[in-house]
Amino acid sequence: MKEHVMKILIVGDPAVGKTSFVEQYVSRQFNETYKPTSGVDFSVKALQWSDKDMVRLHIWDIAGQERFISLTRVFYKGALGCVVMFDVTDSSSFHSCQEWKQDLNNKVTLPSGAPIPCILLANKCDLPERVVTADSIAEFSKNNGFFTWMETSVRDNRNVDEAMRRLVQEILSVQPSEDQLLSSQEDSVDLQSHDATKRQSCC
Repeated sequence: MKEHVMKILIVGDPAVGKTSFVEQYVSRQFNETYKPTSGVDFSVKALQWSDKDMVRLHIWDIAGQERFISLTRVFYKGALGCVVMFDVTDSSSFHSCQEWKQDLNNKVTLPSGAPIPCILLANKCDLPERVVTADSIAEFSKNNGFFTWMETSVRDNRNVDEAMRRLVQEILSVQPSEDQLLSSQEDSVDLQSHDATKRQSCC
């Protein structure tokens, strides 16, 4: 059986539901009490993806406070996918998603240099005080390079599993070309080192 280890980032403004999302996904728990993440929290979840594939997710819940933004380059390193989340009752958290996405694009890429797959999640869709429309989310998602977007409610456990399934599916869909690229890079390094040895032995 092949095991795929994936580092997944969860980013967005404070209080949009990132930590609650991770707790619901990993532990099937929802806590009404909000406690801000300090720096980064780690969680692990294993998925039996198919008869031949096991997926192990290393989930990094990144703090949304501005003072931690300078550390994101360290936190992002090695990530293969990302959830960018906002609160549909808070328009400022929606507008901030553009900054989060730009920060990701600037600081982390796949080995090919392509942006990592990102899904945009419109959380708290169970609340009546919604201020961000589906049309504006769809347009924003398309214009900013998200492979898709979904409405979620962590409280109701709506689309939590499905959102992560779609993200893993997207990562796996780009993985063959990434694996091929890494393989060709390794071959090229091996050839260079072999040539260097030959030159040394000739001299």
